[in-house]
Amino acid sequence: MTKHTIGINLWSQAASWADFLAAAKRVDELGYASLWTWDHLHAIVGDPQQAIFEGYVTLGAWAEATRNVKLGLMVGANTFRNPGLVVKSIATLDHASGGRAILGIGGAWFEYEHTAHGIPFGRSAGERLTWLDESVAAMRTLLDGGTVTSEAGGRYDFKDLHHVPDPVQGHVPIMIGGTGRTKTMRTVARYADQWNAAGTPELLGELGPILHGYLDEEGRPRNAIERTTNLWMVIRDSEADARKIWDETMAANVKAVDEGMIAEQRPILGPVEKVAARLREYAAVGFTSHILEVPAPYDAETLERLIGEVVPLLAGD
Repeated sequence: MTKHTIGINLWSQAASWADFLAAAKRVDELGYASLWTWDHLHAIVGDPQQAIFEGYVTLGAWAEATRNVKLGLMVGANTFRNPGLVVKSIATLDHASGGRAILGIGGAWFEYEHTAHGIPFGRSAGERLTWLDESVAAMRTLLDGGTVTSEAGGRYDFKDLHHVPDPVQGHVPIMIGGTGRTKTMRTVARYADQWNAAGTPELLGELGPILHGYLDEEGRPRNAIERTTNLWMVIRDSEADARKIWDETMAANVKAVDEGMIAEQRPILGPVEKVAARLREYAAVGFTSHILEVPAPYDAETLERLIGEVVPLLAGD
């Protein structure tokens, strides 16, 4: 039997704080497994000069406002912060939430916000991913109660770094996002507990064997990493009604609808049976955990029907 796990990623742009917080509380009340938000300093969909909230402060507020759902960034920008500071923030979040923190991290990609803030962006994506690998190695050691001293010539310069207190969880999960076949997926194989990837089932099916190869090289079991999809959807009784809601949502986020994206079924638009069928396609290639991105204004009907109607359809798989 296939067990599907569902999480929600609330977009942090184009929303009031009151609506953003209320949506997070509703996700927790509905019984979703995890709750995420972006780590961006400017809006990434549509006009970058839209309102947007910072990620770690958001997670801290959510820790007090929720009771059961796990909390993380989808995913943290490695370039923004010293890795030691990230671990200290995550350990604090773990205590504030009673052991519900996940450390989400990725190489970062949005140059606009780096330039605007004067944050070093690196000379290339490859350099940022080299930084990420060094960073996550230190994060894993620190989260597990170890001490870190950097090797010469790297990005970071830790000297006998050790943190107290340890997190509440015995093993805080690390989520790494990205689909880079040469560097990102090797870092995933070395250190990750969870991996988040966006793309069609066909694309993700191609990536699975690549990850297996890296896991074999690292001496880790092939089932060591939870594989999660990154999805967009609107659930309504008809595709036309769902499409109307999606168009209105994109307009609220100052973004023209991309017809190519629609054609590739990102988002998935329509009735619960269509959504369930698509999730089964992802499960068939090894991705049984699904994280739905939900833009503002947060679509209550989709949130309620995904867990209330789609999940029961998948229960017998």
